[in-house]
Amino acid sequence: MAEPLWSAEAGGAVYRSRDPVRNLRLRVRIQRVTAAGPLPAQASPPPPPLSAPRGPELLALAARASPGARRPPDEEEEAEVGWQEKLFSQFEVDLYQNESACQTHLDRQYHEEILKLEKAGGRKNYRIFTYTDHDRFTNLEEHCQKVTDSDHEVPSYLAERMANVRRRRQDRKPIEANSLKSKIITWEPSEEFIKNNHVINTPVQTMYIMGDLGPYGKLGQREYEHVLCTIKVDGNGVITVKPDFTGTKGAYWIELDRQKRELWKYTIENASVQVQQEEEEREQRVFRDLYSRHKEYLSGLVGSEFEVTLPGTLRLFVNGEVVSAQGYEYDNLYVHFFLELPDHWSSPAFQQLSGVTQTCTTKTVGWDDVAYFCYPFTLEMFFSQENESEGLHILTIPTWRPVELGTVAELRRFFIGGSPELEDMTYVRIPATFKGERLSRFGFRTETTGNVTFRLYCLQQSKAFLETSASRHRMQSVLDRLGGFSQQSSVYNVLEAFQRARRRMQEARESLPQDLISTSVSTVHQTQEP
Repeated sequence: MAEPLWSAEAGGAVYRSRDPVRNLRLRVRIQRVTAAGPLPAQASPPPPPLSAPRGPELLALAARASPGARRPPDEEEEAEVGWQEKLFSQFEVDLYQNESACQTHLDRQYHEEILKLEKAGGRKNYRIFTYTDHDRFTNLEEHCQKVTDSDHEVPSYLAERMANVRRRRQDRKPIEANSLKSKIITWEPSEEFIKNNHVINTPVQTMYIMGDLGPYGKLGQREYEHVLCTIKVDGNGVITVKPDFTGTKGAYWIELDRQKRELWKYTIENASVQVQQEEEEREQRVFRDLYSRHKEYLSGLVGSEFEVTLPGTLRLFVNGEVVSAQGYEYDNLYVHFFLELPDHWSSPAFQQLSGVTQTCTTKTVGWDDVAYFCYPFTLEMFFSQENESEGLHILTIPTWRPVELGTVAELRRFFIGGSPELEDMTYVRIPATFKGERLSRFGFRTETTGNVTFRLYCLQQSKAFLETSASRHRMQSVLDRLGGFSQQSSVYNVLEAFQRARRRMQEARESLPQDLISTSVSTVHQTQEP
């Protein structure tokens, strides 16, 4: 059966490995499939790409070629490549042989390596070469990925910002100490500066396995370079291979539009050395020992005993959130909130019973302007007796503000912002300094404003809850052992009958004379003597 061919634009695959990435090795084999190297007689035609129609003339050209034709030495090649292993192309050999063309330290290093290769008899590879993570090569197709096949597609805002994520490290200029001190703040950042500094550069190393598909005798021209495989590895051991290893799918194919249309096929195989079983078992033992030590370390940090409260004390955790505020006249709102504990409630000394949210702009929702704060806070309180309540509370609290009479105050509030504030926040209820019996707020002018929404998740902890739960569990387990609901009713009936008989005996004993009771007791004692 003929070997199927797949487009080189096939999707990639993602692998995860705990082994060092330096052990990764790939075997790549490339072969020209045209007049000089015919397709097999029963070869299936490759799937035509969507970019341009393909007719049967290419396959007919390959079929007319003689099967016994002699293959030139540069039409088939196989190479085994390690991770970040450098294989020079003919273009790089011609470039770095000239020492005057070397500008960077990496260029001079390549110059020395090429001289050593020439002394050793020249490079072993012919068409297959590599670009490592240190090279200045960038595959533009990675940055120009399109969602559709339309030629008029415009990249989105996110695509433009993420286009610079994969920049090579050596393109960045080293920062000198003097320039760092003088450029701590960039007062007028350019668009290019914002693009390069406001996008997270993920720590990914990239390697390209390339193929020089130039005509016979014309190697070393950049326009004939094609990416055969792209390998990316991040710090978490995630390996991305595009396209995926060949496996059982068959070879990949690349079609070139020239005067004589050419077809190339190539395969990618994982040539990494398999780990011996003894080595794998030893590695597993090392990982298990490492995980157990880490577990013990975490257990030492957390502790094995659960913290309990004092007897008769309720511990309350409140995970709260200032959700939103609406109905206010102006924009840029913030909430400064205080918590006043009622009687019999207390809190730890480190607990802050107040908070200030961030300043938030409003968003039009329906007919209202709503400011979404989503400001979380945590409270811990103690109460002297248990009191079970709901776990979730959503409170919408109406608010008011003090009003200062006069047009000047309103103009100041409109242009500058702000309004009169209370010196003592407890004045909203009963001031802490108030000692009398009647409190009068006559003359204090206020105005109703909007409302603020809170969401409170309450967790209660009390030893009494634990004891009650344990007693319920024990009673339930006893009833389960007795055999379910049908036997529970009979047990209850026996206990109730016993209680009734006991009450009747007590009543009968109370109704008898006292001397008769003592005579009966003495008679019983006499009958028991031997």
